[in-house]
Order: sequence, then C-alpha cells, then structure tokens
Amino acid sequence: MQTPIKQVLWFLLAFILFQNGIQAAEEFTIEDIRVEGLERITPGTVFNYLPVKVGDRFDDALSGQAVRSLFQTGFFNDVKLERDGNVLVVQLEERPAIGSIEVNGNEAIDSEDLMTGLRQVGFAEGRVFDQALLEQVQQELRRQYFSRGKYAVKINTDVTELNNNRVGITIDISEGRTARIKDINIVGNESFDTDDLLDEFNLTTETWFSFITSSDQYSRQKLGADLETLRSYYLDRGYVNFNVDSTQVSITPDKKDIYITINISEGEQHKINEIKLAGELILPKEELVEQITIYRDDIFSRKEITATSENLTDALGDEGYAFANVNAIPDIDKENKVVDLTFFIDPGKRVYVRRINFSGNQKTRDEVLRREMRQQEGGWVSTKQVERGRVRLQRLGYFRTVNVETPAVPGTVDQVDVNYEVEEMPSGNLMAGIGFSQNQGLIFQTSVTQDNFLGSGKRISFSFNNSEVNRRFGFGYTNPYYTIDGISRGFNAFYQETDAFQANLTQYDSTIWGGSVNFGIPISEFNTLNFDFGYENTEIETNQRLGSSIVTDFLEGNEGRFDIWRAGTSFTYDSRNKAILPDSGTLQRIRAEVSVPLIGESLEFYKLDYRSEYFFPLIEDYILNISTQVGYGDGYGGTEELPFFENFFAGGPRSVRGYEENTLGPKDVTSFGRNRPIGGKLKLVAGAEVILPVPFFKDNESVRISGFFDAGNVYGPNPNDPNYDPDNPSYDVKLSELRYSTGLSGIWISPFGVVSVSLAVPIGDKEGDDTQPFQFTFGTSF
Repeated sequence: MQTPIKQVLWFLLAFILFQNGIQAAEEFTIEDIRVEGLERITPGTVFNYLPVKVGDRFDDALSGQAVRSLFQTGFFNDVKLERDGNVLVVQLEERPAIGSIEVNGNEAIDSEDLMTGLRQVGFAEGRVFDQALLEQVQQELRRQYFSRGKYAVKINTDVTELNNNRVGITIDISEGRTARIKDINIVGNESFDTDDLLDEFNLTTETWFSFITSSDQYSRQKLGADLETLRSYYLDRGYVNFNVDSTQVSITPDKKDIYITINISEGEQHKINEIKLAGELILPKEELVEQITIYRDDIFSRKEITATSENLTDALGDEGYAFANVNAIPDIDKENKVVDLTFFIDPGKRVYVRRINFSGNQKTRDEVLRREMRQQEGGWVSTKQVERGRVRLQRLGYFRTVNVETPAVPGTVDQVDVNYEVEEMPSGNLMAGIGFSQNQGLIFQTSVTQDNFLGSGKRISFSFNNSEVNRRFGFGYTNPYYTIDGISRGFNAFYQETDAFQANLTQYDSTIWGGSVNFGIPISEFNTLNFDFGYENTEIETNQRLGSSIVTDFLEGNEGRFDIWRAGTSFTYDSRNKAILPDSGTLQRIRAEVSVPLIGESLEFYKLDYRSEYFFPLIEDYILNISTQVGYGDGYGGTEELPFFENFFAGGPRSVRGYEENTLGPKDVTSFGRNRPIGGKLKLVAGAEVILPVPFFKDNESVRISGFFDAGNVYGPNPNDPNYDPDNPSYDVKLSELRYSTGLSGIWISPFGVVSVSLAVPIGDKEGDDTQPFQFTFGTSF
C-alpha cells in the first residue's frame, strides 16, 4: 500500500505530464508535424529523437512517450505538444549553450590540464549547459584538490546569461594552504622501532626537503603504497601473519594538519622448514635447485621467495618455455613457527620463434640490426638471448630507445614473433662549435661524423679543433663488421700541434702527424681482442733557457725529431648495458703498447694500461660505480727512460677532481717562475661514485648526478727531489703521496653540447698543489 506522500508525488507527476502534453482529447491522425522555438538545434535533430511520424494515430500514450524522449535528450528546458487541426505542433524551449568558461585562482592544477578534464566530461564551450553536470564538475575539482592535500579548497561557480541563449561560466577557486602531515603513528609494533618503520615510508612529516619532494602532503594513493611497503617489510622478515588492522586519517578543524594512525598486528616470526619442487620438472632437478636463493632455517622472506620464482621462470624461459608458470605454495605451521615451501612448476609448451621483426629503423638497414641478434629464428625462444639482443642494439648508439615484445603467433600455442621497435637518433653530425673548458680555454671545433654511414653501421669522421692547447685535424673510418664474424677494421690519420705549457705542463711544443690501422676480434659475447699498428712523426721544440731539465736532457744530442712505430694490443671485457652513461655491468680493459725501431730516428719504449669500471645496485635507484686506472711505461734498448711526452698525467675532471688538470706528480726545474708538472712513469687513480636518482628529470638517459671520492697520483723521476740524480733517475712509490678529493658531479648531454660539472673538496693536498674545487666543461654548436 502506498503512503500518502507517495500518492501525492504520483499525482503531481501525472499532472505535470498532462500539462506538458496535449490535453486528454480526441485522438487524431497526424498529417504534419511542425517544430517551433528552435534557435541552435536543427529540426532534423528533433525528428531523430521524436518517436512519432506523419500518419501515426496520436493519443495520450504516444504524447507521453514523445515528451519523455525529448526531455531525455538534455537539450530542452520545456517541451509542449499542441494540435493545430491535424498538425502536431512541438513547442520547445532550448537549454542555453555554454558560451565561455573562465577559471580563476587555480595554481596547483595547470589551466590547460583543467580545461582538458572539463572537455572530457562534456563541459566545454558550445555544449549544452547542464546545472547537474556543473555540480559534478565542482565535486570532481574538490576531489582533485583533496588528492593534492588541499582540504581547505573552496570552489564557487557563477552562471551569467549571454546573448543568443548562451551562458558564461565562471569558476572561482580558493585553493587554500596544503594540509601537511603533522604526525604518523604506528600502533602494535613490538619487534621494530617506529622510526625504523617510518624510514621505509614515502610519506613523512615535515623535513628539510619536503618542500621539494612534497613527502609531507597526504594522499590516499601514497598511504596505500606505504602500507604495502610496511607489509613487505614484515613479510621479508618472517612475519607471515602480519596484518594492517586499520588506518585512521584525521584532519584538524582548520584543514591544515593531518594525523595518521596505523594499527597493526605483527604475529610471530617464522622460519623455513622444508623446500620442495613439484610439477613437471623439465630441466634436471640439480639445475633447478641452483636457482633457489632461500634455504632451510632461513627467516621466511617473501622477497627471496619471489626472487626464486623469477629465477626458476627465467631458467625455463632460457630453454624455450616462455610461458612457464612457477607458483610458491607456503604451508604454515603456526605451532612450530615454520613454513614449508613448495615451488610448483608448470612449464607449458616449448615455444619457438617464427620471425624476428624490426620497426622504426627508417634509415638503418635491417641487416645492421639483425647481425646483433643472439636469438635465432626457428629455434626455441630464450628470454636471455632476446634481452641480450635488445642491449646490443642499445649499445650501437644509433637508437634513442629500443623495446622488444614477444607476442604469440595467432592460431598457435607454441610459436612467438620477436618484435624489436627502435627509435632512431641522428647518427650523422655536421657541426661547427664553440666550447670552453678551464684547462683549454676557448675552443673552436668543427666535425663531420657519420656513425651509421648510409645505414650500413660504418663510421666515418673528419674533425678539426683549435684551442689554446691543441690544434688538431683528424680522419677516421671504422667498419665494425669487416667480416661476417664481427671482426672490425679501422683506419685513422691525424695532425696535431700542442702547446704543453698551456696544458699546465712544462714548457715545450710538439707537432705530431701519423696514422694507424686497427682490428677488433670478438672472442666471446663480452670479450674482445684488439690489435693496432701505427706510425707517428713527432717533432719537439723547447726553449733551452726556459725549458725543464728533463726536457733539455732528453733532447740533448737530438734534433727533436722522432719516428715512432707503435704496435699495440688490448683485451676488453665489457658487459655494460649502455655505451653512454651506463648504470649496470662491468668494464675491464688491459692494453700493451710497444714502440718498435724500424725506420728513422726511432725511440724504444713500452706502456701498459689497465682500466676498470664496476656498477653495483645499492638500494632503490642508487648505483655504486667503482673505477680504477693504472698505467706504467719505461724505455728499453737505446732509450733509457720513457720519453717525457709519453708520460702519464693525473688531476682534473677525468681523474682526480678538485685538482687542476695534469698537475699532480713530479714537477720540473726551470730557471724562471714556479715549477711545472712533467708527468710520470706510473699512474695510480681510483674512484668511487654513488649515482643518485634525479628527481627533476624524467629523462635519466641524458642526465647524471653522483657523489664521488677520488684518489690518485703519478710517480716518476722528480728533479725537485734533493736526491735526484740526472745520470741515474729513480723514484719511489709512496702511497702517502696520493691525493684525495670528494664532492658532487653532474653530466648533462644537452641539445647544445655536453655539460660536465664537479664541485670537489681536495683532501690531503700539500703545498705547491694546484687545487681547483669547481671544474666544468661546456660545448655548444651552431
């Protein structure tokens, strides 16, 4: 039975429909339909929605249906149906259109983003105005501001009538102050200190850096992520029954401060008891067991269990079981506080590669990409080899990004295609440029370089640069696949004039021209053996009065012209993921070089070089890079000492930062001014860097910031040593003579050139050292 209120409502509804339709009257056959009152909407639009047509028998039921249909379009404020003879007259009052939208006071949300959001919900200029939709817009704006911690936001709207049945909408926003987290409290933690748990959170109370990171601004999404982090923290430490019981978020009446309380139940810590493998063990059990990283009596750790599942999945994937599924099933014994683990393996079918496809390489030939592949068509798919192919393409330097997918072949269950999508970078470069470095001063340079000549992968370059230190011309050619097996061959020719005094060295000038040929032989996936042979014609000039005693003694009896025939070999192990700004992998390179007396005024000497770089992931996005450089050289045969212009040097942005470039090590003895560096026979340099995440740059491929610690020096005969004997030059290696520095460095591969900056604090510097705490280089092109 209907209540009196419902009866009244039904009566009013029936009355309204009756008043908006035709008075209950005699029925008639519609001979024509006339629409009146339209301003913007076309009659055709009305007829599309009107459920009556000429020839229909009009009655009360059809009248109500027509009125409802037109109202439901949302285009009209009022609908009336009238009769003029046998003509049905449709009287309409259009809703106004939105003529303009103006938003004021928004700072936290960009105006363009805000207007885009309004258009997506149908609230835009030219659309029909709907008051209900405007109220929905207000609620959505409040939600957006609440998600940004602005709980005191006030949103007022004003609707102004305009001509031609239009309205202007003004949205005034008073954002108010962002509410800050005043306190986060965890209740129920007994095993771990609250501060230790909160250190894992992204949300924090106010800190020195929260005005940058916004970590003290509450959002439901951030809290949800932190609760999951808290859960993982306990599950990785054996608390398998951990639970977040409740969370309370309260805000002060002034909408400025937020208090968060998290109630938890820790449960008890469990250990691993038994570990089993079950399911279809396609691979030998011994190989699968090697992938398990958690053992009996270890503390239960979800992280290690997940890692083991991934290891097992990868091992199966490398054998062609690309869709293998490994599930870890725990059996919890609450009484004994232990967990039995069963890794259930479902390998699925072995999957084969139908085709390897490339896209995005508009210029680079397919064969250049295909020769980098380690996965073969027709063979079973190996996730490791597919990924290795992606890394090899990335290391070419031709592509900005490289992505790979392995979609299943339609209609099959055991075939996939391997699709590599690349985004090419300009590999050719015609550049004229100006740069500046603290060591070389103003630099003018020009170069024509094509790293991927005609899409063939071959490299051709011609360069010229001119500075206070060097004037150099160079030409180079390299074919990385001189043979189908990947043996490379290259040629180089150059001419160089150097003013050593301008490079912080002792006074002499050199003019060198020559050329070389080199071969690279890959002996494994990561190992390469290189051979090179070259000739250099070297001419040294110095002022006998101003020059160093080492320089003058070496040149005594010589015209200062030398023919140097160099033969060198090197072994390289390189597993780095990128050629520029790598962040994983290892580089080790050892090189031996000897000058062989063949024709002309030859010098006889040898040099050994070792360089290494190791990248280790630390926590989250922090990466440790440890590097070393060791060099040693000496003369042999008729050359008693390593020629001074072949000496090793240290100091500057590429070795020990915080000291002027090339200034460490022995100094010469001159008849004027201060002594100048002369270099040494032995070089020892080491460094450690922590690569830091860059919060302000999305493109970490071109930006790097790191904290560093450098150490190093060079050792050799020192004319300033009171015990120095020019007839029997010798030196001692004293680790106490090492120089140290620490600080911050940054590299930006900008569109205008490479910018390198370091801010270092020298440690252990001594009197006479040339320190330079701030160092930078900058280049640009036009």
